[in-house]
Amino acid sequence: MKNTVLSKLRNLDAYPKVNEDFFTRSLSGGIITLVSSLAILLLVFSEFRLYLHTVTETKLLVDTSRGETLRINFDVTFPAIPCSILSVDAMDISGEQHLDIKHDIIKKRINTNGDVIESKPDGIGAPKIEKPLQRHGGRLEQNETYCGSCFGAEQSDDDCCNSCEEVRDAYRRKGWAMTNADLIDQCKREGFFERIKEQEGEGCNVQGSLEVNRVAGNFHFAPGKTFHQSNIFFDDLMSVHKDSYNISHRINRLAFGEYFPGVVNPLDGGHWTHETSNGMYQYFIKVVPTIYTDIRGRTVNSNQYSVTEHFKDLEYISPNSQPGVFFYYDFSPIKVIFKEEHSSFLHFITNICAVIGGIFTVAGIIDTFVYHGQRRMKKKMEIGKFR
Repeated sequence: MKNTVLSKLRNLDAYPKVNEDFFTRSLSGGIITLVSSLAILLLVFSEFRLYLHTVTETKLLVDTSRGETLRINFDVTFPAIPCSILSVDAMDISGEQHLDIKHDIIKKRINTNGDVIESKPDGIGAPKIEKPLQRHGGRLEQNETYCGSCFGAEQSDDDCCNSCEEVRDAYRRKGWAMTNADLIDQCKREGFFERIKEQEGEGCNVQGSLEVNRVAGNFHFAPGKTFHQSNIFFDDLMSVHKDSYNISHRINRLAFGEYFPGVVNPLDGGHWTHETSNGMYQYFIKVVPTIYTDIRGRTVNSNQYSVTEHFKDLEYISPNSQPGVFFYYDFSPIKVIFKEEHSSFLHFITNICAVIGGIFTVAGIIDTFVYHGQRRMKKKMEIGKFR
C-alpha cells in the first residue's frame, strides 16, 4: 500500500530528472548562464529597492467636514510701509470679523536695505502715567484711580479709556473716524505719532498665524488701522494719512495648515513691485483640504491651494476703497488623501519569482537556438568536407 502511494506521488513529479550521462555542456551555454545570472541579480536588487521604497497612494473624496477651524501661517514683507501703520484684518462670510489683529503676530521693522531694526510682538505698551488727564477734566491726583476720557465715545457712564489704543477702539465701535488724534491726551503721552514719524521711510516684515473659521473669507494687510462701517473701510489715521501707499510686497511664506512632505505652496517666495500711485492687490485662493498619512501611520490634516492674482488701481474704483494686499480664500468640496505605503511582501515575492522564471525561460530558449544552430552549421561544414 505504501509503495503504491509513493509510486503515485512519483508520477506527479513535474520536474523529471535526466541522467547526467546525457548532459551536453557548451561554451555558449556557459556564457548565456553567466549573463542571465547577472541579469537576475540586477533585477532582484531593483525589485528589492522598490519594495523598500514607499509609494504614495492618492484618493479623492467629497469633503463632508463641518464646524472646523483653519490656521493660516504667513510671513510677508512690505519694503515701503512702516509697521506703525500696517494692520492685519480678517473676516468671513459668517459675519465674524477680526480687525487690527495683534495676537500671534510679530512685526519686524526693516530699513531700506532689508535689515531688521527691531522685532517684537505687535501691540502698544502700557501708557506712561505722568499726571494724565482724567475723565472729569482734571489731572490725576495722588490718591485717585486713573480713568481716562474716551472723548465722547463712551458707551456707558463707567467706561474708561486708559490708552491711545482704547480710545481708538471706542471710536471704532462708534463708527467714528479719529480725525482729532493729535489732541488726545493718551496718544500724546504714549508718543503714538512720534513713533509713526520715527518709522517713516521704513518697511515692515509681518509674520504669524490666524485662526479662522473653515468657511470662505479673506484676510488683508492694510496701511492704517481700519474699522468696518456699512461694508466700507475707512482710515482712522487721518492726521498721518498719505495720498498713496507703496504696497510692494514679498510673500516669504503662506500656508493653510501644517507642512507635510511634498506640499507646494505656490505663493512662497513670490513678490510684486508697486508701479502705480495707489492700489489694491488681490489674491483669489482655492483651498483644497488634504490628509497626509506617512508610512508610520502619523496623520497630518492640512491643505493645498491654487491662486490667481489681480490688481485694482484705486484711481478707477470707489474712493472709499482701502489700499492694501488682500487674500480671498474659498474651499474646494473635494478632499485629497495621500497615504504612504510599502508594496506587500507577497507582491515582492511574486515579482522575484517572475524575474527568475522569466529570465531562466528566455535564457533556455536562446541557448536552444544557439545550440541547435551551432550543430547545423557543424553538420553542413562536415558535409562540405566530404564532397
